[in-house]
Amino acid sequence: MSVIPWPYRLLALAALGVALVGFGWIKGASHIQAQWDAAIQQQALQTAAARERHAQATVKVVTQYVDRVRVIREKGDTIFKKVPVYVPVQADAVCTINRGFVRLHDAAAAGELPEPARDADAAAAGIALSTVAGTVAANYQTCHENAEQLRALQGWVRDMQMTTK
Repeated sequence: MSVIPWPYRLLALAALGVALVGFGWIKGASHIQAQWDAAIQQQALQTAAARERHAQATVKVVTQYVDRVRVIREKGDTIFKKVPVYVPVQADAVCTINRGFVRLHDAAAAGELPEPARDADAAAAGIALSTVAGTVAANYQTCHENAEQLRALQGWVRDMQMTTK
């Protein structure tokens, strides 16, 4: 029987070591890749679930908002129709609206300061009291709609925060 010289033994042992390290490297890389793929899949599922919760919360808030605004508009329309009952033609005849009131009202509605008062502001504007009442009722209706829109938006933001926790 012939004995394998020690340099060949050492070379074979080194080759075996390199093969084992390479095998371990490949197996380790595939294990890490599998973990990575599983983590990506888990994130995709969590993202889809969060999107679903957000969509459901949005539908809920929008539905409530639309219902509440419908009620506000119905009430506002009813109030507007009642203007002739509460401000009859006789009140229109007795009460004159001066130009100063019209300027002040218009400036307030625009969120601006009115121009300084003048002598011409004392003159009648030719606007009936019932028209003023109708305008004020419509303005309040719009104000209530805006307030409901803000409440709905705040509720939506709260719901979005709750669904992300």
